[in-house]
Amino acid sequence: METALQPTPDEIFYQALVAKDVSYEGTFIAGVKTTGIFCRPTCTARKPKRENVEFFKTTKEAILHGYRPCKVCSPLEKMGETPGYIQEILQEISRDPSVKFKDWDLEQRGIEPSKIRRWFLKNHGITFHAYQRMCRINSAFKKIQSGEAVTAVAFDSGYDSLSGFTDSFKSIFGVAPSLSKEQRIIHLTRLQTPLGTMYASAVEEGICLLEFTDRRMLETEFKALTKLLNGTIVQGDSPYFAQLNHELEEYFAGQRKTFTVPLYSPGTPFQQQVWQVLQEIPYGTTRSYKQQSIALNNLGAIRAVAQANGMNRISILIPCHRVIGEDGSLTGYGGGLWRKKWLLDLEREHTPVEVKAGQQVALF
Repeated sequence: METALQPTPDEIFYQALVAKDVSYEGTFIAGVKTTGIFCRPTCTARKPKRENVEFFKTTKEAILHGYRPCKVCSPLEKMGETPGYIQEILQEISRDPSVKFKDWDLEQRGIEPSKIRRWFLKNHGITFHAYQRMCRINSAFKKIQSGEAVTAVAFDSGYDSLSGFTDSFKSIFGVAPSLSKEQRIIHLTRLQTPLGTMYASAVEEGICLLEFTDRRMLETEFKALTKLLNGTIVQGDSPYFAQLNHELEEYFAGQRKTFTVPLYSPGTPFQQQVWQVLQEIPYGTTRSYKQQSIALNNLGAIRAVAQANGMNRISILIPCHRVIGEDGSLTGYGGGLWRKKWLLDLEREHTPVEVKAGQQVALF
């Protein structure tokens, strides 16, 4: 029986280019031979024939090969980067969530309302006005948590009536404002990385979730997290997010091999042990599930170890991407095997030769 040929990386990249697959952002740059331009995977320009495209890992490589950036998709700009005029508005809302920006207010600043609406829908999946309402409710939640009276918080948040505030609060948090003190806050933010957008969540103890936004299990993980922590996920800032973003940027640039941002990953005692062993796998190296089991002094727990790896909610920082098959092949990864390969390639590229010696090599 003949074995079906696996598509080459270039064939996979071309399919992603044709599909404008956003999950491949940061993975490759496409150089179009007939026009001399290079594009990001999601470029909306007319797609070239396969034989007229070559792929590069970075924009620098494309430029060195004589290509110039596409004016349609602007590949030199960071994907998802927030424009300056939107940054100013976000800062104002952050300082005072009760502020309400209406279309007239935006027009007075020379901002086209439809433009900011499109940006919020694309980057946050909600309208600008819905974002403002969420910020007001989130701010109110935190104030009530700190002991402020519900009525005072309702009117300080810009609501005209207590009943309107209560209805909005219940629709988001599922409980009345007076009962919300029993729940803890799980802060949520979005981060842009070379491998696509990620969600990060944090509580007082540290980062409790870091996942790619297209992970299939994401909704299940959110539900499990809120149950384990008896918390409510609130879009907002955490003192850990700036440190996390900085350390991730250094990691993706090949300048950081270990992370120092505090982590908090609740789970069963066995899961905690597995996740601890994961963090002990050195940068640029790999282990098999069997080697993980040996490290746990439990050789019969290979299947359980694999399941615990799959339950890890903190990607990259708890490096489940460094676990491969016994034969050196890549195995399941929640963010996708192509991301797993990308991460392993990145780490090997920045690992001294003497460290690589004797380590397993993942195949793809």
